[in-house]
Amino acid sequence: MATAEIKGVYWLGKDTLRVSAALFAENRWRLCEGLRAVQGLQQRSMVVLQGGEQRQRYCTDTDEVFRQESFFHWTFGVTEADCYGALDVDSGRSLLFVPKLPESYATWMGKIHPREHFKEKYAVDEVHYTCDIADVLTNLGPSVLLTLRGLNTDSGSICREASFEGISKFQVNNSLLHPVIVECRLIKTDMELEVLRYTNRISSEAHKQIMKHVKPGHKEYEMESLFQHYCYSRGGMRQTSYTCICGSGNNSSILHYGHAGAPNDKTIQDGDMCLFDMGGEYYCYSSDITCSFPASGKFTPDQKAIYEAVFKSSRAVLDALKPGVKWTDMHRLADRVHLEELVKVGILHGSVEDMQKEHLGAVFMPHGLGHLLGIDVHDVGGYPEGVERIDEPGLKSLRMGRLVQERMVLTVEPGIYFIDHLLDRALASDAQCRFINADVLARFRGFGGVRIEDDVAVTANGVELLTCVPRTVEEIEDFMADRDEKSFSSSVSSQKL
Repeated sequence: MATAEIKGVYWLGKDTLRVSAALFAENRWRLCEGLRAVQGLQQRSMVVLQGGEQRQRYCTDTDEVFRQESFFHWTFGVTEADCYGALDVDSGRSLLFVPKLPESYATWMGKIHPREHFKEKYAVDEVHYTCDIADVLTNLGPSVLLTLRGLNTDSGSICREASFEGISKFQVNNSLLHPVIVECRLIKTDMELEVLRYTNRISSEAHKQIMKHVKPGHKEYEMESLFQHYCYSRGGMRQTSYTCICGSGNNSSILHYGHAGAPNDKTIQDGDMCLFDMGGEYYCYSSDITCSFPASGKFTPDQKAIYEAVFKSSRAVLDALKPGVKWTDMHRLADRVHLEELVKVGILHGSVEDMQKEHLGAVFMPHGLGHLLGIDVHDVGGYPEGVERIDEPGLKSLRMGRLVQERMVLTVEPGIYFIDHLLDRALASDAQCRFINADVLARFRGFGGVRIEDDVAVTANGVELLTCVPRTVEEIEDFMADRDEKSFSSSVSSQKL
């Protein structure tokens, strides 16, 4: 694939990352190459993808902030709404279809660009208007249109298949494309890895700002705001990869805290553990980082014991991760380390092997070890055809079940949580309660939880750690020791950090 003549660049100025349109040209080339290897593919096959639509808030005329549909972004890198794209599988020729805007657009929304503008911006071969898509494709005469339809194994939803007026005139196949494009997205290119390194670098620095500024008396949402401000002002990240989780105290045991029913609105108290799970997104590429630390900046003995148990499991997984290992085995490894450490703390007693047989690890870590990361924070490809979820506590929530491969990007996010209803259920179970020291466990009611989440790129022999934040107890305490209340107020008021 020749990229020397590609000029299109996404860049938001200052120190933000320049992303060449060559990234998406390479993705298109890889997709065509993958499709050409599919048995039964007809000659003159053409991929047709529909981009995301601009939506309004309920019945109003207030626009929601647009974010491109992920498969369309991976293929074309287009930031505008209401577009289509087509790709000739044999030749690799790319076509972009953009809306033909009314004259009034220039009054309310800004300049109406000619088609040549989009051709250069996105390094595609042709640009046409969406109203002409049926005529253009008819003139090209493809034997079959390949549209995208398939299951997202994380959400359980079916991805949206392209549709346009006149598509009924064409022969359409909606089963061949999805498995091929998913496998392409699974394995990251050098240029994609560079963007993911950037999202991690900026998001890591934002987390460090939180650690510098958090104090008892602050609201959780103030920390969320500070994170978003840093990512946007320093990194050009208008959106986060997911709803920010800023749990303190017992809220740190709520796995997806921060939702509308619990919107990061608690006042942080002295003695609270903080679990802040936040990631910035740049040009639709995600990051996903969790930092856990005491609000006071100094671990209590119990906080230190639980934190170091999770840190030990995190590093055990990072040391073991390499191409060819089973992701399910990595989850079991984290579980085993947690159980061994909880025995040392005194919360558990007995045989760790027997505990594993009774799935005791899932009482303290009910979620999966981690997931694929890319354009979606829970990226596609975790369960291809033929790979089934293991229907066991903990493992049934694991978002990937396949072997680890080089150039995958994964989150490694073990955690230990004290969730009342799970603890009560375990204490009521004859099979599980025999391992639990109820008196010691009672001391940890209301503790919350600890999660340590890093993003890694799988290399030929191990992993590249993309996340860079203080991680050991000593590093966290030393880093948080130099905090200034005035700096928090000035950082918010002056919009500088």
